[in-house]
Amino acid sequence: MSTVLKRVLIIVVALVVVVAVGTIVYTKFINQADDEFSQQDVNTRLDDCATATVDSTGGAAPAADVSGTWIIDCDSEVGYRVNETINGLDTTANGRTKSITGSLSITGTVVDEAGFTVDMTTFTSSESRRDGQFDGRIMEVDEFPTAEFTLTEPIDFQQIPTDAGSVTVDATGNLTLHGVTKSVTFELTATFKNGRIGILGQIPVTFDDYDIENPSFATVTTEDHGLLEFVLVLDRA
Repeated sequence: MSTVLKRVLIIVVALVVVVAVGTIVYTKFINQADDEFSQQDVNTRLDDCATATVDSTGGAAPAADVSGTWIIDCDSEVGYRVNETINGLDTTANGRTKSITGSLSITGTVVDEAGFTVDMTTFTSSESRRDGQFDGRIMEVDEFPTAEFTLTEPIDFQQIPTDAGSVTVDATGNLTLHGVTKSVTFELTATFKNGRIGILGQIPVTFDDYDIENPSFATVTTEDHGLLEFVLVLDRA
């Protein structure tokens, strides 16, 4: 084997090692995706910015009538989550925003109306290059700056949860994403605590359904779908 060929092989092997090590470092240490939203996130946020109401014995007050209009307040958050593979190693991409507006209307135990708008231009993640791809070729936020959800079927919770209690139901509505509107049905959990309402849920999203370009590029391969996840905190209007 010639000296030149040996040098070329050494360089190739060195590059492979550098790429492999770099991929491991990025996927296992640098790219630290947030944990999925959980009920603990809901409970913590319902405690934030609120003064808990207690009964005369010091325990949690019983649930009150929740009829009326409720509006998005502090600590509501929406995120996306997509599984991806970088040079054969699995990782998760996610980004989040707190730029959410909207409200819901309740009569008795029935949610009659609900509508929420998310500012798509404000999503951020742990990686600025990912944010650039998200804002540009993937979500095209200059052309489609907002996403919206509008409830199309009333939700009957059957009962008002006691303070700090929760109830899980299905919700159906129109999701508008990337300029495309689709009917979606998904499970959500509503919690009443400290005179506030917290809502936890996820909406599966298949990219083709919303004319969204698959995020894959170069050595990064993503699945053809992802999740919209959310924690909504609502106070009386």
